[in-house]
Formats: sequence, structure tokens, C-alpha cells
Amino acid sequence: MQLIARNITHHYGGTAVLEDISFAIGAGEIVCVVGPSGCGKSTFLRIAGGLERPDSGEVLVAGAAPEGSLNPLTYIFQDFALLPWRSVAGNVSLVLEDHGIRGAEARAIVADVLARTNLSDFARALPRQLSGGMKQRVAIARALAVKPAIMLMDEPLSALDSQTRELLMDDLVALWQRERFSACYVTHNLNEAVRLGSRIIVLSRRPGRIREVVEIDMPIDQRAERLAELERLQRRVWEIMREEAREADREIADVP
Repeated sequence: MQLIARNITHHYGGTAVLEDISFAIGAGEIVCVVGPSGCGKSTFLRIAGGLERPDSGEVLVAGAAPEGSLNPLTYIFQDFALLPWRSVAGNVSLVLEDHGIRGAEARAIVADVLARTNLSDFARALPRQLSGGMKQRVAIARALAVKPAIMLMDEPLSALDSQTRELLMDDLVALWQRERFSACYVTHNLNEAVRLGSRIIVLSRRPGRIREVVEIDMPIDQRAERLAELERLQRRVWEIMREEAREADREIADVP
């Protein structure tokens, strides 16, 4: 299944946010979107997921979803979005209840995704008993429960400390090796982008335009051992967006 963005342009009031954004995400690809603050990264993700309509352009889904897919496009947010009164298993099963799946069928799906995200021992725990990293793993398990074709990930690791972020990146890599999921992964963290992305879409400052597309020709499961190459890639991406980021900061500072 592919997600195809064609000529997406969007404004908020009189402010141009995105301009002529076009790219595609193929099966098994993680495409990372980076750019200066305020360049429209999260706005693009909302448009891709159908939460907002662009002023012009379109987002298309091509090809068949995985067998049994309940939500072909599924979000993972940075703030976990867990219900505090529900257990880990209860938070995961919530998305199944929305599709009328309950009882033994739901329990089997929940047990499966908790096992795949190493959360089986915490099925009865409440969110307040979990670390930030474990909360995000619950959010990932909840997304997997609906068998998505493409995950829309909005800065999913930004609320975590650096050590936990590294562990979650390892988890995502291991999960991708087993599942070969596709994702549009919005982040401001260039280390995440070069570690996880098949391609990196670099946006300009507002209005966000595609400044450059950086291809990463390195197997995702080898990247943790090739840190020097990743650092060079990260510096390359930063050089592309450095001046744009500086100008974006000036624009924010000038707002009365």
C-alpha cells in the first residue's frame, strides 16, 4: 500500500504553511519529514491522515491494505494519548472496541501485540505505573492492533529522555525487521531521522516546501554499528536546513 501526496498547499488564515508538497511512501518505507520549527510538518501529517483538508492538492492511498486491516492509516502521537483509568491491555483494546471486536477475539489480538512490543508482563498495569518509554510502547502496540498499512508518527519520541529515545529506536528497528511497516515519521531530531528513515524529506521554513530529499542507502538493521556514517549524514541534513532554521528562529523572535 502506498501513500501519495500531490501538490499539497495549505494556509491558516492569510499565513501560508505548506506549498506544493509532493512525495510518496511505498510499502515497507519509513519516510522521515524534518525542517525548521513552524514549517508545517505536523500540519502535513494531519492532512495525510484526513484530519484536515488542504487548500489544494490531494493525498491518495494506492494498493491494498494488509489482510484484516481495521485502520489502514493510524496515528502515533508524541503525548502517548493513553486513558489513565485503563490498564495497558485496556488501552490497546479500546481501538478494537471501536470496531466491535470484543471478547476472546480482542484478547487474542491484544496478547499478540503486547508480546510483539515486550509488554506482556505489564498488561494489567495502569499508565501512571509506567515509564515514558513504556507508555510510548503501549501507544505503538495500540497502533499495531488495528493492523495499519501506514503509521503516521508525529514526533513520537520527543517527550522522552535521550537514553529512553535510543532504546525506543532499537525497539522500532526490531519491530520493522519483523513487520516491515510503512510510516510517515515527523521529527525535529535528526539523529532519529538518519537512524530510522529510508528517505528524509527536508522542508524549508514556512511556508514549508521540499528543500531536498536525502536517500539513505544503508540497511536499517546495520545503522547502530555504523555511527560515523550516520553522523556524516546527520551533518549533511543539518547543513541543508541550517540557514532555514536560523531564519525561522528570527521570525519566531519577531512575533509581537
